[in-house]
Amino acid sequence: MITEQIESDLKDALRAKDHIAADTLRMLKARIMNEGIAQGLKAEGSTISFADDKLQAIVSSEIKRRKDAATAFEQGGRPELAEKEQQEAKILLKYMPEQLSEEDVRKAIDSALAGQTFAASDFGKAMGLVMPQLKGKADGQLISKILKEKLS
Repeated sequence: MITEQIESDLKDALRAKDHIAADTLRMLKARIMNEGIAQGLKAEGSTISFADDKLQAIVSSEIKRRKDAATAFEQGGRPELAEKEQQEAKILLKYMPEQLSEEDVRKAIDSALAGQTFAASDFGKAMGLVMPQLKGKADGQLISKILKEKLS
């Protein structure tokens, strides 16, 4: 289970004095706990149990947040902070299913849209068909980029 893996990895990071990994995993645990409390779930010790797909959605959200922050830091001329955010995102990727390659994403989009025609203005409808098949398996920005190419 993902929560057990996070707990184990946090202990390993603390033993190894890997401050970035330890801080990242602590923040992830706090986010999971906060999500559980918001949904009215009871804590079992220091953790809350979620289904793996819900945990992956939380982890995916945290990865996106860090990638966005890294981009903002790069644009703001703070490469050292951007690097830290990228390292944290890389740590969090461990808790996601293996990501599809760009070629596989293109094939999945072609498959989802097979036999249907969409105008560029129908991006939302097309994305609605594609995302259920690719959610958690590919980066949303990559999916969006490829879909926009196909619709234009």
